[in-house]
Amino acid sequence: MTDHHTSQRADIVVVGAGMAGLTCANALLGQGADVLVLEARDHVGGRTRTVEAGGESVDLGGQFIGPGQDRAYALAGELGIEVFATYNAGDHLMETAAGGVRPWRGTVPKLSVPEMLDLAQAMARFERLARTIDPDSPWSGSGAAGLDGQTLAGWLRRTHWTKGGRELFTAASRLMWACEPGELSLLHALFYARAAGGLNAVMATEGGAQQDRLDGGAGEMARRLAARLGDRIRLAAPVHRIARDASHVVVTTGSGQSVRADQVVVAIPPTLAGRVLYDPPLPAARDRLTQRLPMGGAIKCVLVYGEPFWRAAGLSGQAISMRGPVDGVADSSPRAGGRGVLVAVLHRPASQAAVLEQLTRLFGAEAGRPIAWVQHDWSADPFSRGGYAALFPPHTWTRYGPAVREPVDRIHWAGSETATRWYGYIDGAIRSGEAAAEAVLARR
Repeated sequence: MTDHHTSQRADIVVVGAGMAGLTCANALLGQGADVLVLEARDHVGGRTRTVEAGGESVDLGGQFIGPGQDRAYALAGELGIEVFATYNAGDHLMETAAGGVRPWRGTVPKLSVPEMLDLAQAMARFERLARTIDPDSPWSGSGAAGLDGQTLAGWLRRTHWTKGGRELFTAASRLMWACEPGELSLLHALFYARAAGGLNAVMATEGGAQQDRLDGGAGEMARRLAARLGDRIRLAAPVHRIARDASHVVVTTGSGQSVRADQVVVAIPPTLAGRVLYDPPLPAARDRLTQRLPMGGAIKCVLVYGEPFWRAAGLSGQAISMRGPVDGVADSSPRAGGRGVLVAVLHRPASQAAVLEQLTRLFGAEAGRPIAWVQHDWSADPFSRGGYAALFPPHTWTRYGPAVREPVDRIHWAGSETATRWYGYIDGAIRSGEAAAEAVLARR
């Protein structure tokens, strides 16, 4: 390994200034380590992104926290960020595949009696299977290979005996993972739910993962963490190469700037981590893993209105659709009142006209006249390549699972994809950053 271009020295380099990287860097700094964060974007936050639209702070990325996400609540408290409840009063809406709209309340939309019984038995079977998964090592266990050898879509076809029940579970799957059920293994779906404490925790608003929001937006957490690091963060510095020898690593950016360090934490999505050049090359298992982990196709559309007009109509602003193009909608209005904000989530691109047409079907003509519109396609984002998180297709967990978190000599991995609790969530990213910091400190 040569490092004659090295321009800086640090104890630890952290690649990525998302929630995982920022949490890790702050933990290391608190233990006296000289840390430098290299971020490809011109801003911090990773897959959280809060921007201004229509005079309001709106979230284009991760935004919700809920019970059991203890690290996210603790960090918000530590940073002085207020938490408030997601608006949940009134009727939710379900759009059927045929285009009809039905009101419902609770966690699961109402179907016909046979369809409800079918959905209930499928969810119960899913939960029973999920409880057999060890979130620390989902590839272990006598049944793991069989679960990993099938897609979630195949399981849904075999498990449901009504079309309506299957269509609703499929729609919920698209909303949860930002993909079609055929794109991920059943084992991954079960692990994801298990890592969150169950399917209800993933799906529910009150008592579930969408229960609360952060005042000022989730991006405020990243900004305040970054402020603590100050000039230890270098923006617009995408990492191109990581070289290592027996005593050091040299991390080089695309512009040729290099940093020599004792250890490095790579806190970016696996698909991006796999595009970095490593010298010497990574073990085959790690390399093959990153070639197999596409990201979900999350697209978020945020629409700002003069007021939350749906509330006066007795609606919560929450909707799920089996027709699309929008998979789900939620009320994302500011805590202080005033303007109304709806956030619509899609897993494949659609025109603004198509989105507005669907929202009009759901909420009436006023939904088609927002005063501001902002959209972010996470798949088109060069420094995410998708969202919410990486998807594990069949045979990936059981063949390459250990390589997700296993350090390679002086290289450590972080990011929500390495979390054993709340995979794919802000809380999981925070936990992963803390775990990576502990691993780094244990080696010093």
